[in-house]
Amino acid sequence: MPANPICVAIDTPDLEKAVALAKTLKPHVGWAKIGMEFFYAHGLAGYTRVAETGLPIFLDLKLHDIPNTVASAMKALMKITPTPGIVNLHATGGLDMMKAAADAVDGRAKLIAVTILTSLSDDDIWAAGFETAKNTEAHARSLAELTKRAGLDGVVCSPHDLVGIRHDLGRDFLTVVPGIRPADAAVQDQKRVATPAAALEAGADILVIGRAITGAADPARAAQDILGTLHAG
Repeated sequence: MPANPICVAIDTPDLEKAVALAKTLKPHVGWAKIGMEFFYAHGLAGYTRVAETGLPIFLDLKLHDIPNTVASAMKALMKITPTPGIVNLHATGGLDMMKAAADAVDGRAKLIAVTILTSLSDDDIWAAGFETAKNTEAHARSLAELTKRAGLDGVVCSPHDLVGIRHDLGRDFLTVVPGIRPADAAVQDQKRVATPAAALEAGADILVIGRAITGAADPARAAQDILGTLHAG
């Protein structure tokens, strides 16, 4: 497994808190995820301050639009300094959109696609109009296959979908996995979750962990404890 597969989700609109967390956690995590909540509040200047701490950045903006618009947005993101290590979009944008994004990124960052959000259940995807989807796992596998056909590097997927995606798409296909909760942590707004050790055993490459670390009284200790359980496993 990677030396440190933990990606801490710094999802806060508080710039100083975000920078402080990045500095504190840099020795204890492998990545920092910057999502929409932070990026929409602070934009490029805020991104730069967090990235300058030296943590590799997963810029989690989940783009989803027509191919030309997404390609243009990706070209703009590739001009950011330092360049994000990972960027993403929604696989439901379709094959042409993903191909256009891959051409725009041109290998300068890992490009991954969100399959199904971990907050969605089988009933939720049915209600959203995916009538042909038997369940979240089968639908996620189909979207992951489409993602690979488009030439992307991997997917964001639920820990519950990992085994099937690994079976179908192989070990070299990157899997970035949210919905990670230590055994003693609250599930909160997620529906399909797993412990860090269980997700890693199922084939996760990168574990996205937010409030279990950032909401702890001692975030560095929380990250160390989680990493300890992975190495013990």
